[in-house]
Amino acid sequence: MPITDLLERNSKLYGDEVALVELNPEIQEEPRVTWREYELIQPTSSVPYRREITWAVFDEKANRVANLLLKRGIRKGQKVAILLMNCLEWLPIYFGILKAGAVAVPLNFRYAADEIEYCVKLADADVLFFGPEFIGRVENIVPSIGSERLLFFVGDSCPSFAESYAEAVANCSSTAPKVLIEDTDDAAIYYSSGTTGFPKAILHDHTALLQSARMEAIHHETTHNDVFLCIPPLYHTGAKMHWFGSLYTGSRAVILKGSSPKAIMDTISMEKCTIVWLLVPWCQDILTALDRGDLTLEGRNISQLRLMHIGAQPVPPSLIRHWLEYFPNHKYDTNYGLSESTGPGCVHLGLENIHKVGAIGIPGYGWKCKIVDEHDVPVKQGDVGELCVKGPGVMKCYYHDEKATAEAIKNGWLHTGDMAMQDEDGFYFLVDRKKDVIITGGENLYPVQIENFIAACPKVHDVAVIGLPDQRLGEIAAAIIQVKQGMTCTEEEINEFCKGMPRYKRPRKIIFAPVPRNATGKIEKPKLREQYCGVRLVEAQIERV
Repeated sequence: MPITDLLERNSKLYGDEVALVELNPEIQEEPRVTWREYELIQPTSSVPYRREITWAVFDEKANRVANLLLKRGIRKGQKVAILLMNCLEWLPIYFGILKAGAVAVPLNFRYAADEIEYCVKLADADVLFFGPEFIGRVENIVPSIGSERLLFFVGDSCPSFAESYAEAVANCSSTAPKVLIEDTDDAAIYYSSGTTGFPKAILHDHTALLQSARMEAIHHETTHNDVFLCIPPLYHTGAKMHWFGSLYTGSRAVILKGSSPKAIMDTISMEKCTIVWLLVPWCQDILTALDRGDLTLEGRNISQLRLMHIGAQPVPPSLIRHWLEYFPNHKYDTNYGLSESTGPGCVHLGLENIHKVGAIGIPGYGWKCKIVDEHDVPVKQGDVGELCVKGPGVMKCYYHDEKATAEAIKNGWLHTGDMAMQDEDGFYFLVDRKKDVIITGGENLYPVQIENFIAACPKVHDVAVIGLPDQRLGEIAAAIIQVKQGMTCTEEEINEFCKGMPRYKRPRKIIFAPVPRNATGKIEKPKLREQYCGVRLVEAQIERV
C-alpha cells in the first residue's frame, strides 16, 4: 500500500490524539493554561514556543495541500520541491504532495542559491515550497526558475515573487483527493549528502517508503505509546525514515528546533520522550556538558527514555561506553544506511546486541548483505571489501543519470561505496568509505579505525583522519583533532596515546582544528582535503624505526 494510507488510518483511529509537536527553545513565551503540566517549569516562568497538531488535523492539512496542487494543474508523477527548516508545516506539505500523486523533492537547507537552482532543475520540479530563511536565495534564482514554476511561501510577509501558502490552501478542500496511488509509483527524490561530490538525485517509490516505516517500528519495537524526539533536518532520509516509525504506530513525535544539550534533555523531560535519535556531535556535546557539570540529570524526568540510537556516520565504541556510564539502563542501536537505501536500517546493530558496540550490525528487516572485492566476487569472512545491500528499500535509480545507476546497482544489489568486514559471529563492521581509504607505502589504512582509536583519548572532542600526498609513501595519514572545550593538548600527547595502535596505522601529521560536519553529522572530508592537501603542515614527532 502507499505510505499515505498510514496517515489516513491514523486520522481515523487516533484523530484526536497529538501527532506532532514543534518546540523552539530559542523563542520563549508565557505559559498557557491549555498546556500539559511540565515538571520543570514553574507557573510564572516562560516556556519554549510550542505548537501541536492532531492526527486528524495533520491529515486535513495534507489533503488541502494535495487539492491545491491538483487545482493548479499538478498531476501524478510531477515533482514538487520543499525547502523548509524543520517546522510543523513540513510533514503535512510532504504528505500533501504524495496524496496528489506527485513526487516530493526535499532540499538541503544549507544549499546556496546555485545549488537550489541545480537541484530544482535536475529533479524537473514544477513547484517549490520555501520558508522565510530562504527568501534571499530563492529571489536570486527567480529569473531562471520563477516563470516556469509555482513558488509558495510558507510564513508571514510573503515576498512579491511568490504566493502565500496559507492563503492558497485556505479555500482548498480538506477531503482526500481521488487520486489512485500504486505501491510502485514514484514517491520522493532525495539528494545525496554531497560528502563525496555534488549531490545526486535519488528516486524512491512508495514500496521503499513503506518498507522504511515498517522496518523502523520493528527494529526499535516502537509502540503507540512511544514519543519520538526528532532533531535532525527532515529533508534528510535519516530523520524522515526514523519518524516513519511513529507514523507506522500512530505515536507522537516532537520536532525540536535546536540541538544544545540543555534543549535536548529539557525536551526529553518535558515531553516525556521515550526514543531519541542523536548524531555523534550531539551525543558528544551532551557527555561533555555532563562531565563538566554544565548539565545535570537531577530534577529531570528521564526514566521513561528507553532508547538512544545513532546513525549517519561511524560511531566510536568509546562514545557509547561513556554514554552508558550516565544512562546504564538505556537500550541502544546503531543504524547504518544510505539515502539510496531509503535511509537508515538496511544494517542495524539490534537492541539485544549492545555487546557488539562498534559493529554496524546485521542485515535489517527485509535486507540482505554481502561484501565483495573489486571484481564483484564475495570475499572471505573476515576480509575487507565493499559492502553491498539488497532489499525492498533500494532506490529505483539516480534520476537522469543512467551511468551512475548502472555503476551503483548490479543485479539488484546496491554497491554502497563503503568498505566493511564481517566477523565470525556474522556482524558487519564499517571500515571506511571506499574513496577515503589511505594507501601508504602499499598498506591500506582505514580512517574510521584510526578515528575510533583516537576518539577514546580523554582530551579529544572530535577527530577526522584524511590522506595527504607524500612523495615517498604516496599518502600519509593526517589526524585533524578538535580538543574538548577548556582543555589543552599537544602533539606529543596524541602521539603517545597513539602508541597503542600498530605503528603503520599511527597518523604522521597532527592538526589541531575544528572538525567540520554536515547537517546529518557526517565529517566533510572533501572540505578537509581541499583545506589541507598541498599545504605545508608541521610534521608530528612520531618515533620511526
